[in-house]
Amino acid sequence: MTGWINTAIYVNFDLISDFKLIRMIHELLLALSGYPGTIFTWNKRTGLQVSQDLPFLHPSETSVLNRICKLGSEYIHFTEFIEQHTGHVHQQEHHSIQTNQTGLNGVYLRAFCTGLDSMLQPYRQALLDLEQEFLGDPHLSISHVNYMLDQFQLLFPSVMVVVETIKSQKIHGCQILETVYKHSCGGLPPVRMVLEKILAVCHGVMYKQLAAWMLHGLLLDQSEEFYVKQGPSAGGAAANQEEDEEDLGIGGLSGKQLKELQDLRLIEEENMLAPSLQQFSLRAEMLPSYVPIRVAEKILFVGESVQMFENHNHSPSRAGSILKHQEDMFATELHRLKQQPLFSLVDFENLIDGIRSTVAEHLWTLMVEESDLLGQLKIIKDFYLLGRGELYQVFIDHAQHMLKTPPTAVTEHDVNVAFQQAAHKVLLDDDNLLPLLHLTIDYQGKESKDATGTREGATPPQESSPREVPPTGWAALGLAYKVQWPLHILFTPAVLEKYNVIFRYLLSVRRVQSELQHCWALQMQRKHLKSNQTDAVKWRLRNHMAFLVDNLQYYLQVDVLESQFSQLLQQINSTRDFESIRLAHDHFLSNLLAQSFILLKPVFHCLNEILELCHNFCSLVSQNVAPLDERGTAQLDILVKGFSRQSFLLFKILSGVRNHQINSDLAQLLLRLDYNKYYTQSGGTLGSF
Repeated sequence: MTGWINTAIYVNFDLISDFKLIRMIHELLLALSGYPGTIFTWNKRTGLQVSQDLPFLHPSETSVLNRICKLGSEYIHFTEFIEQHTGHVHQQEHHSIQTNQTGLNGVYLRAFCTGLDSMLQPYRQALLDLEQEFLGDPHLSISHVNYMLDQFQLLFPSVMVVVETIKSQKIHGCQILETVYKHSCGGLPPVRMVLEKILAVCHGVMYKQLAAWMLHGLLLDQSEEFYVKQGPSAGGAAANQEEDEEDLGIGGLSGKQLKELQDLRLIEEENMLAPSLQQFSLRAEMLPSYVPIRVAEKILFVGESVQMFENHNHSPSRAGSILKHQEDMFATELHRLKQQPLFSLVDFENLIDGIRSTVAEHLWTLMVEESDLLGQLKIIKDFYLLGRGELYQVFIDHAQHMLKTPPTAVTEHDVNVAFQQAAHKVLLDDDNLLPLLHLTIDYQGKESKDATGTREGATPPQESSPREVPPTGWAALGLAYKVQWPLHILFTPAVLEKYNVIFRYLLSVRRVQSELQHCWALQMQRKHLKSNQTDAVKWRLRNHMAFLVDNLQYYLQVDVLESQFSQLLQQINSTRDFESIRLAHDHFLSNLLAQSFILLKPVFHCLNEILELCHNFCSLVSQNVAPLDERGTAQLDILVKGFSRQSFLLFKILSGVRNHQINSDLAQLLLRLDYNKYYTQSGGTLGSF
């Protein structure tokens, strides 16, 4: 009887122990699903843990259970993160979920959460399978749970690192793509596969934005997450090595060579040399590292071009579809890339190139054939680059008296009247062209609305100093040109301002040359009169000044302008790609600024000083018909010394440029000035008697 009772007690203890184990297993599965209880408790600091001092658990079992509980803790963190940013996961009662106070938001974050939630689905399924197994066999052990969930022991901590990185660094938008991509490059295949799946979900958002931007010109980016943004580029980013070695087109200079030119102290003209202000630009910090900048620039170009057509009010029959009605085909290709499990840069860039080529060819046709780009460039050359020399010669004669004094409110009107008169005098009576051209005068009292230009494509001339009255009207003179659609995407306001810088420089050279020629005419009128030593000095100085200015003018017009313009036309005629045209035009403009010495402060300053000395000499000669008196002789002596000093400085600088082998074109002016070695033999000094 006693033996039977003892046996019953042992059996009862076994039943109680089995019951506790079964209850514990079910509570474990609930805790791993995000619902802690009395055996497995939740603490925000330590996470999910087994309650202490459970008599029926061996310490080794407690250790195994705590290892399993780490999965539950990470699962709870995952679900909290997903719920906080998407609301897709049911809120748990044990841990209150606060509203989004992290500052993180956006469609890329929601896509990341969607991919993260899909990663948790196999884990949830594993818990359901375990529940079914325990219902069928209550005697399964804790080790079986540990074995079934062991596949997540490496996965969850690795993905948690990504989540914590996003939270701590407040990673936003396309930066999430870069973060997930970097962590997916590890050596653990399960982790890599899961992160690649999450990345594919995030890429779905990028492809939708690309389709809207490239096919319809729509920038769907309310939270500023995309790598294309509205507004100018922030700039200031350091050029990479590839850009350093790339030929910039500035007289054949590379980026590295251009940096060496800093020793020659380039002029810091931000308005002159700043990139053309575009309506859209790249947001470099959002660009993933696996998308090259060259591809991003193509994406930017296509979207800008499509939007320009979408917003333009020209009749569709004239403009047509910039994508040649291939939007559906390109949309299908983008959708195909979106469905690929892995991002392929080759396939991605091939599609972008296909869209870009279609847009660029259509723009080329519109620009060159329909809008007569070559004719527009000829107009730019004739008026901004003084190709119509006879026009500006007559204009200088007409406007000399009204521009030699500080400008007033009526100066601009008078100057344009003189310009129209000069045009009629040289038989330039194009009724379609002249209304597009307008001379501007920028002065202190001018209304701000006029200063910014009221004509489409017009840009004001650059001021030498803010709110400073220009000393003469010549210093305030500028040229505005009303650019017609769609040429405005090539001749932007910033580009026209650069042309204006060159225009004022060329006009100053042409004006001084004309004044020296007028002095020569005065000399011929007085050659029958008796001359003295002062006259000999005077006319020798004029001869040397004319020699230098004539060669400078010939260098600018022939060696620089004509040469570069012929190269530009050749490049335009050899392509059917608009981007190639824009690049060729940018190089053309950069070459003009560089080879005319506008960018080299020592040379440019020296030439301006020489032109100012020539102008002062011509004023002295014109105001003194009779032989010079003592005061005039003293002024002449100052001019002689100044011209000798500046001509010597110019010779030394040009020789230094040639010796540095920066560019053979920059030494062309020295070659013209010193073709017979007279300049060299005189020690690099002109004007001295």
